[in-house]
Amino acid sequence: MPPAEGQMLKPEFAHAPDAGQQLFRDAMSRVAGAVHLIATDGPGGKGGLTATAVTSVSDAPPTLLVCLNKSSRTAAVVRENGAFSVNTLGAGQQELANVFAGRTPARGAQRFEHGKWLADALGQPCLADALVGFSCEVEEIKPVASHLVVIGTIRDIRLGTAHAGLVYTRRAFHAV
Repeated sequence: MPPAEGQMLKPEFAHAPDAGQQLFRDAMSRVAGAVHLIATDGPGGKGGLTATAVTSVSDAPPTLLVCLNKSSRTAAVVRENGAFSVNTLGAGQQELANVFAGRTPARGAQRFEHGKWLADALGQPCLADALVGFSCEVEEIKPVASHLVVIGTIRDIRLGTAHAGLVYTRRAFHAV
């Protein structure tokens, strides 16, 4: 029977301590996130990966954060290089996202053979046709559970051509 007007529904929730890892992953798969390529180059080598865990922190000074799995090679390289770029993908760049997500045979620096890359003032790889690119110096790295939360101070911003963005939700890419 539908609830009476003004009556609240009581949804059933799994409580976090009992929810488990798979339920958490299923829940997060319903949260849409912009798709970014995190790229770095320097003394530690060249590396990159696809990420949706990217967000602004402050505009004074311009700062953002990215979350990187501790076990990824790119996380170690970002730490050693002390700088990275965040390149926001647009509609039509799903294949590039797949390359950097490890869904193709390309590994490490081979991933940069896909797409057109330039170097910024910090020497970081920047995707030429990204919707927006941020060049960042590592400000702080904080380990949290299985990931590293990397705080980056933005040193340069490049605005690309404005068009539909690429998001990841329900375990698939979508243009918005």
